[in-house]
Amino acid sequence: MAASRILVAGGAGFIGSALTREMIANSDARVLVFDSLTYATSPAALDGVRADPRFTFVQGDISDVALVRSTIEDFAPDVIINLAAESHVDRSIDGPGPFVDSNVVGVFVLLQAALDHWRGLRGEAAEAFRFHQVSTDEVFGSLGPAGAFDETTRYDPRSPYSATKAAADHLVRAWGHTYGLPVLVTNCSNNYGPFQFPEKLIPLMVLRALAGQSLPVYGDGLHVRDWLHVDDHVRGMRAAFERGRPGETWVFGGGAERTNIDLVRTICAALDDLAPRPDGQAHAGAIAFVEDRPGHDRRYAVDPSKARADLGWEPQVGFEQGVRDTVAWYLEHSDWWGAILADRDAVARRGLAGG
Repeated sequence: MAASRILVAGGAGFIGSALTREMIANSDARVLVFDSLTYATSPAALDGVRADPRFTFVQGDISDVALVRSTIEDFAPDVIINLAAESHVDRSIDGPGPFVDSNVVGVFVLLQAALDHWRGLRGEAAEAFRFHQVSTDEVFGSLGPAGAFDETTRYDPRSPYSATKAAADHLVRAWGHTYGLPVLVTNCSNNYGPFQFPEKLIPLMVLRALAGQSLPVYGDGLHVRDWLHVDDHVRGMRAAFERGRPGETWVFGGGAERTNIDLVRTICAALDDLAPRPDGQAHAGAIAFVEDRPGHDRRYAVDPSKARADLGWEPQVGFEQGVRDTVAWYLEHSDWWGAILADRDAVARRGLAGG
């Protein structure tokens, strides 16, 4: 099913803007971005598509019942894909309220409006409609040294952020089971790539290194994450809502498990080559171990076998090259992140409040 009208909630964020750029560049779809433009969004990430007549932007919060309903009614989407979320774990520790508002209440509002819209469709339009919830592997909790998350893994969220995402996923599945809404849920591992907000690990390390600051690594640095380039994630999302069967779930992972300390060393190696320190020393010399955050999950890993079998999806961006290309992008786009740092408190340490 090639969607012709896609509403991307949270489409000015890191992942949402990448999906929007992909759909405008490589499909005939009309795309409406619905975004409240919170601190972590980047309107500049949409600059390349703004002039396209198939692109529309509406500023609004997904918890705004009237605006959500009127936008859906006017645009009449074939697909609603929800990427609108508060997503920074450390911020959720310091202040969980906004996470509940956006990730739970907002999803409820979006679901209700989507249900009313779908109920008004007939024939092929009703059959083709999809509500796609984009989630995270963090809802599954923490793994031991072996094993991987898949679509059958029991939910066991450990942070306020992951708990609210888990709640949203349960709501979406309940609306599918109870009301018959054609829903999809996808869970992804840690994304990286261009236009990611500077508080996230990879851009944070790059910007601190360029500023001659220490490179803080939480705890012992041996927490493990699976890394997925945002372009691969976008390809997976598109495969899900274009070819996936309603009621199904898929997990997307990059097959690139790394400890945090190894990831930071990979970033440092790229910086040594692309932006050497003035003193000639290796960037890794600035690594500093700092106090861990409360409840820090030890390991995430993802088995995307079902996505391969059902959707024909495979990650295409190798980890080392992907990280190097991402570092190069930040080096080449200091105007973008420089404006953010000048305007917002984007890189302060958070997540130590513990309640």
